[in-house]
Formats: sequence, C-alpha cells, structure tokens
Amino acid sequence: MDLWLIWLIIAAVLAVAEILTLTAALGMLSAAALVTAGCAAIGLPLPFQFLVFAVVATVTVLFVRPVAMRHMLQPQAARFGVDALVGKAAYVVSEVSGLGGRVRIDGEEWTALAYDETLVIPPGKTVDVIEISGTTAFVYPRD
Repeated sequence: MDLWLIWLIIAAVLAVAEILTLTAALGMLSAAALVTAGCAAIGLPLPFQFLVFAVVATVTVLFVRPVAMRHMLQPQAARFGVDALVGKAAYVVSEVSGLGGRVRIDGEEWTALAYDETLVIPPGKTVDVIEISGTTAFVYPRD
C-alpha cells in the first residue's frame, strides 16, 4: 500500500473522530495528515513525511486551534424567532390578567397572561414581555 494512501486513511479516521468529539484538536491533526499525504504523493521520503506531519500538527494545534475554539465558544450574537420578543415592549389590546388577554408586540397580536397572576392590566397600558411560551406572552406592566 502506498504511503500517501495510509496518510489519507489516517486523515479520514481523525476527521471522523473530530466530528464525534468536537475538540478541534483531532481536526488539526487530520489536516496535518492530509498535508502529509500530499507530500507523500509527490515522493517525499518517510522521515521527511514525519517531520512535515509534526510541524503542521504543532503549528495548527498551537495557533489555529485557539482561534477556532474562540469562535466555537462565542455567545450567539442575535436572537431569532420568539426569543427576540423577550424584553420588548407590548401594547395591551384587551385586559390582561392571570386568566388571559391580548397584547400587540411589533404589530402582531398575541395571547397574553400577566406574569403575576394577581395583576389586572387595563387596555392601553405598555407592558414588558417577560417570557414567551408557545403562543402566549407572559407580560408585566411598566410603571
């Protein structure tokens, strides 16, 4: 079996292991094995192949992996869907209590419940959306 094919198999195995673990380190080693497979395909002797693998693996693990991990661990920049409505102001369309009511959030009407079940919020008041559960907005009055 040719050496370049062995390096290619090693790269594939490391890539699959990376997909299963999501550590980014195995992905860097897979990239190093892929580069080494290319060097083996052009006829580089085995000792130099090991040197290429060691250098590329070291560089990627020390310099590329920290950047990749920073990007993987970043908090989500924007909220989407109903999560984006939490914290917004809403206009009470019909009286909101612990039993029900209607509010308008960004031009859309939503079923609403008072976050504090003892509150009764009259129409025309502005409230804050505390939580969205299904199609119901839990609101609290602004004072």
